Amino acid sequence: MRQFFFFFLYLYIYTNFLGQVAAQNITLKIEAEKEVTSSFLDSLDITLKFEDYLSLKSEADSLSQKFQKSGFIDSRLISLEKQNDSIFVADYYLGNRWRDIEIHYSEKDFTYSELKKISNEVSDSIFKIPIQLAEVALLKLTRIKAEKGDPFSRIQLSEIERKDNSTLKANLNFTSTSQRKIDGIVVKGYEKFPKSFIKYYAGIKKGKVFNQKKIIEQNNTLNNLGFITSIKSPEALFKKDSTIVYLYFQKTNNNLFDGILGFATNEDTQKLEFNGYLNLELNNNLNYGEQLVINYKSDGREQQNLRVFTKLPYLFKTPLGVSLELEIFKRDSTFSTTHQQARLYYQASPKIDFYVGYKSYESNNLLDEVNASAFVEDYDSKFFLAGVHFSKFQNEKLFPIKTFAGLETEIGKRTNSSNEADQVRVSGVFSHIFNLNETNSFYIKNSTSFLSSPNYLTNELFRFGGINSIRGFRENSIDASLFSVLNTEYRYLLDRNTYVHSIIDIAYFENKIITIQEELFGFGVGLALNTKAGLFKFNIANGISKNQNIEFANTKIHILFITRF
Repeated sequence: MRQFFFFFLYLYIYTNFLGQVAAQNITLKIEAEKEVTSSFLDSLDITLKFEDYLSLKSEADSLSQKFQKSGFIDSRLISLEKQNDSIFVADYYLGNRWRDIEIHYSEKDFTYSELKKISNEVSDSIFKIPIQLAEVALLKLTRIKAEKGDPFSRIQLSEIERKDNSTLKANLNFTSTSQRKIDGIVVKGYEKFPKSFIKYYAGIKKGKVFNQKKIIEQNNTLNNLGFITSIKSPEALFKKDSTIVYLYFQKTNNNLFDGILGFATNEDTQKLEFNGYLNLELNNNLNYGEQLVINYKSDGREQQNLRVFTKLPYLFKTPLGVSLELEIFKRDSTFSTTHQQARLYYQASPKIDFYVGYKSYESNNLLDEVNASAFVEDYDSKFFLAGVHFSKFQNEKLFPIKTFAGLETEIGKRTNSSNEADQVRVSGVFSHIFNLNETNSFYIKNSTSFLSSPNYLTNELFRFGGINSIRGFRENSIDASLFSVLNTEYRYLLDRNTYVHSIIDIAYFENKIITIQEELFGFGVGLALNTKAGLFKFNIANGISKNQNIEFANTKIHILFITRF
């Protein structure tokens, strides 16, 4: 019995001793023929503490490669010896340290501009880089070739020699595979996605050279459509004789509704009247990328406006699309104007589209008696129009459009009871966001329109003012034969869904009927909040003319709530 007792006691002591030894950390000590500083070892990301000998030996063996990449190309491990139970000493030969490497290249393989991305010293046949950056530089060059449709190319250095005590020289060898072109495009997740947007809106086409970087950018362009969300980065399947691009989308609801609707009884006629604002926008409900917009604005008897707009993109899988629009405007009991237009679009590139079209105006004088001072008459106008749009997007939820530019020209003729007049109408819009940093940005927008005519009628003039033009003034309260509005906002992001902004608007307009030229100013502040229910905007602004003092009574509050469904 005593023998069994001593046996188990011995076994207990032995196993505990081995456990302590196994748990004990061992240290690797680095020695060389020259001083090796701790900062240098830290820069190489070297581990010096280990739980077992095998891990320590593996690190000691790999250190030579790390030394070589840092410029000690002759380095090697001489010995690895145990100093005591917790310390092992690795003795290395380092030799001379080279700082730079001159690399000879062929201009047929790489351009000067490509090499400037990795080196500050580039000549016609040689570029120079720090030796510790050589591996990273070769990876960047490989990525450049991959972006140009050669993802399997090989780039390596050969004939490495010593030039002097600080510089090496080598040749850059480039082995190209056949350039890869896109043979097929597959959409996953949203199989009914209108494929024409891939070809014409994003520019991803069969037969084009495969460029991974560009594919990602084009995928982000599609993500800006609003009715899809990219759920995964695009991927490519490389087969022996084909390249298939996979896009991963999820359909999202992008219908929009906002507005306020009120009812009131006309004291004179005792009829029910509507007032308020309604906006309905339906997008891609038929999986065609189509759009239907219905706007209604009314402030009672003073002004009423109804607009219906629809757009059908990429007819018959071509870059051509059409839009139709009907707008009816009525000002109290003075006049009503109906305009209709049809446009044919051509998508020249993902950012630019051109269009031509036809527009007609029909206006009626609603006055019971002819009032010569009102300059309101019945008329018909017919115009041929042409225009261009440019859009550049950014990956920002609250401000998706970084730059927009649009120009439209209408040439036609107005006919009324007294004469015919040749007319030209020109409208232009430009906007841009200057991103100062992650939280601060500056927004600028200019809208300019003018009408050229031998004579003018009140009911054919442009109408502006309100939240979508110069803030601090009533909606469409200003008539002009020419106007130019400059909107500016300094924006500060409180978080990803909230921002505050300033309002500083400047406008100039002319009305050649009453021979007036005037400057207008709008000042205020605003708040925007993006919630799960929708986008809420609150603006408070005051509008004045050049020779007018600010009056608090003239302050306008603009409230806008946009919900998507």
